[in-house]
Amino acid sequence: MLKKFFMGALSSFIGAWIALVLFGVVVVLVCIGVVAKLGVTSSSTESVSKGSVLTIELSGMIQERETPLDIDYISLVTRDSSKPQTLSSLVTVIKEAKVNKNISAIYLKCGVVSAAPATLNALRDVLGEFRESGKKVIAYADTYTNGSYYVASVADSVFMNPAGALMLQGIGGTSLYYKNLLDKLGVEMQVVKVGTYKSAVEPYIMNEMSAPARAQLDTLYGNIWKYIRTGIAGNRKKVTVSSIDSLVSKDYIFIAPAEDDVRNGLVDRLVYERSMDGVIAGMLGKDEKKLNFVSPQTLLSQTSWGQAYTARDQIAVVYATGEIVDGGGSGTINYQKLVPVIVKLAENDKVKGMVLRVNSPGGAVFGSKQIADALDYFQSKGKPVAVSMGDYAASGGYWISCCSDRIFADPLTITGSIGIFGLIPNVSGLAEKIGVTPQSVSTNPEADFPALYKPMNERQLAAMQKYVERGYDEFIKRVSEGRKMDESKVRAIGEGRVWDAQKAKEIGLVDELGSLHDALEWVAAKENLGEKWSVALYPSIESTLLDMIPELGNIRLYDAFAKALSGDYDEIAVKHVVGMLRQKPLQARMPYIDVRMDNAVIIN
Repeated sequence: MLKKFFMGALSSFIGAWIALVLFGVVVVLVCIGVVAKLGVTSSSTESVSKGSVLTIELSGMIQERETPLDIDYISLVTRDSSKPQTLSSLVTVIKEAKVNKNISAIYLKCGVVSAAPATLNALRDVLGEFRESGKKVIAYADTYTNGSYYVASVADSVFMNPAGALMLQGIGGTSLYYKNLLDKLGVEMQVVKVGTYKSAVEPYIMNEMSAPARAQLDTLYGNIWKYIRTGIAGNRKKVTVSSIDSLVSKDYIFIAPAEDDVRNGLVDRLVYERSMDGVIAGMLGKDEKKLNFVSPQTLLSQTSWGQAYTARDQIAVVYATGEIVDGGGSGTINYQKLVPVIVKLAENDKVKGMVLRVNSPGGAVFGSKQIADALDYFQSKGKPVAVSMGDYAASGGYWISCCSDRIFADPLTITGSIGIFGLIPNVSGLAEKIGVTPQSVSTNPEADFPALYKPMNERQLAAMQKYVERGYDEFIKRVSEGRKMDESKVRAIGEGRVWDAQKAKEIGLVDELGSLHDALEWVAAKENLGEKWSVALYPSIESTLLDMIPELGNIRLYDAFAKALSGDYDEIAVKHVVGMLRQKPLQARMPYIDVRMDNAVIIN
């Protein structure tokens, strides 16, 4: 008894000590952040004087909107706790620079940027608006990638390092297929779906892409590339649409000498970065020593756009970004958190309308339904809803969009994917590999249906198929009512097929090609708000201490997979399978589509 007492006391002491240490670490991190923030605020001498140049670093990841800081073990080890840039803040800053009399130009420093085509196109468009005001955009890069060059091509002048390269290669993507991996693991994915083009399930049941899946990607990539090369040709005087394809396919421009890029009209001049201050000063007619470069953060601090939470004539911008999940954290759409926000806005008399900013490939059907119902409730109050589509607004993302009063999309948005599928794993083979023998007892034959440790029989498969078809019929009906189309037409353009927004507009899935700000102006006009309206962004971002505590994840599950594969596996692929197994069985989600804009393979 005495030994147990001391052991219990010791374990309690150790537990309390560990908790105290962890709390101390968190407190220290928070204090460091607060002190750093105060230090920047008080000691920064950066100001926006007349003739200032806004410097934008077009590199790294660009997210849709700001998210709370999430520090994990990797970021602590690598000492990297920086936040990615966001489309929301960059667009806000560039629009502010356009009307700010002290900003005379934008200096775009380009690198390897990780963003989908629609995000890059939105940046390119707003930079074009900045140029139209009579101010200059100047671009420079050591090396341009597909994405960074597409944005930079809108500039007045494009400069590049003499030893650099212009990696213009066209659009492409790679999808990984996991059937062989799943066979090794002893996992069988049982699929029920509706839609010839609903190919999101293919990687788990096939080893190669189906003909319909390949056909829709050929069309999608072709339309996106056509738009991009047309945009480049429209801004580069010596370049034509046909010459771009020739340079990419025949001349391998991405490995050609930098001098070829100048001769072909893709780049204006080759200079080293150290000389760019002098180049910019010459273009602006200023003394190089008197150039004043300002950061986006400095300019952002001078605008309160999106913060009008107490304004009377308020338009709410509600962000629905990421996969739609039942629960979930940062980077996902958690209906349990989003629905109450929409309901509260519906009942707020100061809120006159909404722009739903959708950047989602879809996800859980149940969550999609809850969000859609909340949006219906908002509209029932006589308030208009416009949707602004980002990179993706497909499957479940389209489910929550289709009944809005007006749908705006970037020309390079990927949308549609009207279809539903179900994935039910049978892990009996995995259990056998790791020495687990499942034993079940139930009062009814279907009490444990669907079971993870045995395959479905024909009757169960038929029941699941009927369940999925019922969900698909509901999806078709909602689109039909929202878009005012005959159900037969919706079925013809459905089948799980994804569309670029240009084609989606032709077939009636989208109303207008435009930006978030175009959608805001439409809502303001719809409600006759004139010029006296303000914008507030929702859900509001609230950082907490919990955001700084890393998650440990399913370590035991990874260990089980490693044992089943006897060390012969790719860790990234296994992590992808684990993510798949964590999903809800019934899904309305588009297939994983990788549109390569940074000359690297990315699996979305």
